[in-house]
Amino acid sequence: MSLIMKLILNADAEARYFTPGELEPIKNIVKTGERRLRVVQALTENRERIVKQAGNQLFQKRPDIVSPGGNAYGQEMTATCLRDMDYYLRLITYSVVAGDSTPIQEVGILGAREMYRSLGTPIEAVVEGIRGMKNATTSMMSSEDSNEVNAYFDYLIAGLQ
Repeated sequence: MSLIMKLILNADAEARYFTPGELEPIKNIVKTGERRLRVVQALTENRERIVKQAGNQLFQKRPDIVSPGGNAYGQEMTATCLRDMDYYLRLITYSVVAGDSTPIQEVGILGAREMYRSLGTPIEAVVEGIRGMKNATTSMMSSEDSNEVNAYFDYLIAGLQ
């Protein structure tokens, strides 16, 4: 749920108008809207490149996961790993649009650690892949746009550790 929806629901539950303190974050969401949409467009247009570059970086740093017995061994499992990375990148775009980390928290973190543990997937490798996507993203954006998206990558990384 976006910050704006949270504020609306809170105000409506109390049958009141927004307070000045509640209007400030709304002003910020509106003010940064163009930049956030620009960031999401860049991530969306470059998603394949970002995931591929991050995957290559991950597989070089962690050859154990693409070796026999590793969680990304074989074409099918490597594709599954890259699919998961793409999934997390998509969650980041949702959060950037919302201007809030709720999509990452509700969809990407809750239960993810337990799921990966039950599958025997090393969570450190998942985190390393997300760091690789952050690095790939940062290298293709202005510092202002990188600052906008890096907070969401950092939030996701911290939540998975």
